[in-house]
Amino acid sequence: MHTVWKGAISFGLVHVPVKMFSATEDKDISLRYIHKECGSPLSYVRKCPVCEKEVGWEEIGKGYEYEKGKFVLFDKEELDQLTEESSKNITILDFVDLTEIDPIYFQKTYYLSPDQAGTNAYRLLMEAMRQTGKIGIAKISIRSKSSLAAIRVLEDCLAIETIFYPDEVRPVSQVPGLPEAGMVSDKELDMAKLLISQLSTPFEPEKYTDDYRQRMLDLISHKVSGEEFHIAPSRQESNVIDLMAALQASIEAVQHIPADPGPSLAGSATKPKTAAAAKKKTAKAKTAEAAPGTAVVNEATGPIPVIAPKTKRRSPKSKETVS
Repeated sequence: MHTVWKGAISFGLVHVPVKMFSATEDKDISLRYIHKECGSPLSYVRKCPVCEKEVGWEEIGKGYEYEKGKFVLFDKEELDQLTEESSKNITILDFVDLTEIDPIYFQKTYYLSPDQAGTNAYRLLMEAMRQTGKIGIAKISIRSKSSLAAIRVLEDCLAIETIFYPDEVRPVSQVPGLPEAGMVSDKELDMAKLLISQLSTPFEPEKYTDDYRQRMLDLISHKVSGEEFHIAPSRQESNVIDLMAALQASIEAVQHIPADPGPSLAGSATKPKTAAAAKKKTAKAKTAEAAPGTAVVNEATGPIPVIAPKTKRRSPKSKETVS
């Protein structure tokens, strides 16, 4: 791994020399701009619009636009003085619980390893944080960018995650079109909670893949080899109108309850039964039992007529029992 930063972690009077490495990598496929006429890649030219000439890196400085078209300029030495003191030290300000930090604050993760003779102090800090279950909130400056950071134990390594300052996180109140507070249908809520329960599973990151990147790699491979490559269009989802019907269909798609034992009818298919369907079937059975002669509905074959037994009646003349 390439060393991104070298410095030290300090908490109290303890000093832990460390090296920093990027914990993640961007695997997006980079595409160049190409001149269609000749197939050459385009280059970016740093050109001054006033002098109308190309500008080299040695002629470039930095400035801040405080008004439209007005800038204050900075020398490299001036900018270096701002970060020189803080760029080599990670100062832990507080220890907190990880659950207290909302994920919206997290930016990028780095690994920290002990540097020079800092192995013992590194191991001490890591074990103390592991046993207390705390993470450290610190300040760090990387490439002239000052950030808050969270230091935590990740397996047998210390990891540091840069986090936004509070004023860098936009408030939810600025989001347009949020629904107003209102009542939620109890039936729809129960169905939604049941669906969430059916889809709940332990987090296994290795089962998630970047489908777009894989399709792009396949496309590149086929084009390099001169083959035609086409991707079948995905089915367009229709707008959901009936929320209850959508919830019911979603639950049926993930629920696998075995069918009731018994002889199956020819040509019938076993369907997964939901709790709502079972309840409905029970109600139908009770109705048929309470009212003799009522047709019973079989899901596979349709209505089955129930013939009530003939009642015995007496002949008015002979008074004999006639069946």
